[in-house]
Amino acid sequence: MNRSLIVTLIGPDRPGLVSAVAACAEGAGANWMESRMAQLAGQFAGIVRLEVDSDAVLPLEAALRGLEAEGLHLTIEHGREVVEPSIEPSIRRVQLSLTGHDHPGIVRDISGVLLRYGISIDGLETGCEPAPMSGEPVFRAEADLAVPASADLHALQDDLEALANELMVDLELHDAAPAEPPNRSNAATGR
Repeated sequence: MNRSLIVTLIGPDRPGLVSAVAACAEGAGANWMESRMAQLAGQFAGIVRLEVDSDAVLPLEAALRGLEAEGLHLTIEHGREVVEPSIEPSIRRVQLSLTGHDHPGIVRDISGVLLRYGISIDGLETGCEPAPMSGEPVFRAEADLAVPASADLHALQDDLEALANELMVDLELHDAAPAEPPNRSNAATGR
């Protein structure tokens, strides 16, 4: 029986970190299912879902813990079986895009509105970059949302538009494209 392990890691960025994690996975016969990784302020941060035979869980965990000697901080959690969101009929997939002058509280305020409607944020990517002409920081966010069928989309749109005006940001909601299954070729190496 296969088990899913969710591994989070953070440490000083350097070449070879992903390769080291992939080598641990391959050594235990694990399949690299999905991951998100980024370099943030000189630190490497990542989250990886590995699938491994039940008998290989402990050896895989031990191999991954060996990376702590190289300066990585790890958390390893055991995944649980869940219904894939893409086949759950009561959930509508929506993409939220936001752009505007950066200031504290944008994510807090937007996520607060989403919470009131029972909306789950399945993915969130944010970043700041200088505006082309002024150099002022511009905040950008892309969020993948799981909207319950019971949510009033018109009221949600109205509430988000009112908040966007208050925050002075541009905000768009649109139906998300159906998710494609992860490419499982060369999965253990992460390629």
